[in-house]
Amino acid sequence: MKIVHAFCPGIKDIIIMFGSRQRPNLKRPTWIIVLVSLVSIFLIAALVYPPRRSVACSLFSSSGCAMIKEQPYVPSRELTDDETAARVVFREILNSPPVQSKTPKIAFMFLTPGPLPFEKLWDKFFQGHEDRFTVYVHSSKQKPVHVSPYFVGKDIRSEKVGWGKISMVDAERRLLANALTDPDNQQFVLLSDSCVPLHNFEYVYHYLMYTNVSFIDCFIDPGPHGTGRYSEHMLPEVEKKDFRKASQWFSMKRQHAIMVTADNLYYRKFRLYCKPNMDGRNCYSDEHYLPTLFNMIDPNGIANWSVTHVDWSEGKWHPKAYRARDITYELLKNITSIDESIHVTSDGKKTVLVTPCLWNGMKKPCFLFGRKFYPETLDKLLHFFSNYTTI
Repeated sequence: MKIVHAFCPGIKDIIIMFGSRQRPNLKRPTWIIVLVSLVSIFLIAALVYPPRRSVACSLFSSSGCAMIKEQPYVPSRELTDDETAARVVFREILNSPPVQSKTPKIAFMFLTPGPLPFEKLWDKFFQGHEDRFTVYVHSSKQKPVHVSPYFVGKDIRSEKVGWGKISMVDAERRLLANALTDPDNQQFVLLSDSCVPLHNFEYVYHYLMYTNVSFIDCFIDPGPHGTGRYSEHMLPEVEKKDFRKASQWFSMKRQHAIMVTADNLYYRKFRLYCKPNMDGRNCYSDEHYLPTLFNMIDPNGIANWSVTHVDWSEGKWHPKAYRARDITYELLKNITSIDESIHVTSDGKKTVLVTPCLWNGMKKPCFLFGRKFYPETLDKLLHFFSNYTTI
């Protein structure tokens, strides 16, 4: 099995290996001349060929990078009128200064078919931080009876959601639209009914608020479950080379949330041409719409991994689901110490793609939340909560 270390688009790591060799016997004046010449060449090259975007600009707020002008986007073909309009809107959103808030909040958006079995655990997670979060619940089948006061009255108007269908994306956009009505919401986290917190609130708040990227998963899968799902009906707006795959569970900044709710052009392409049994293939829009969209319009603005952990190591159609017997301190400690995001391509090569989790340039644990926990794990998770969330 081939292992590839994946990084953000446009960033290349170059490793230069020097062999051992004898140092030339140069006189001091010669060394000075050589050093001055090299520095001069470097400075001239930097002035003539300025970098398109510095690493610091990608990792921190772009407002501090005003002196570095990005080269204008040059399309490889003539854009349609709709594309031109969409690009202008997206560019204006990205270039607009973030909304300043005295009490910036995280919007926790729960996408569930019915009850939320871990409300008691989330209640413990939220306690003492009432001015720094909001909650939104989209229940597609059955309106839940809430046991935590933090969830009471937080249900939004919901529609039926079909697995693998565009209605899943519709529900995500509906949650984002409702959460955007509060100007204090700066980060937007999508969670399911089987999600649990892996760290305490302070850790999660700092992790999400003090970086300027959205934690949206994104990778290239050349196999049948990746680009094999692409339909040429998406042309010309969505080309095959731009088609990406991801986990649907995200945390995104406010600018990106506005872009998702404002998008009609690319959303329409996925609504029409990425669905089950499309051209004899199954395409699931919740796995492809967001990564493809942001790969096209703001590739440097996403982390390329999700902060929600899910275990696909069993190689089945669905990820591993945790039972009560599986819940131990060691399991939770192991999950919270993972610092690389792993994907395996669906083609014959089964290439393992490894993305280091870099937070503001520093390698850190990837995951803030865990998914696919059965309701029966609640008591054990409550028992361990104070210990594993301090890891």
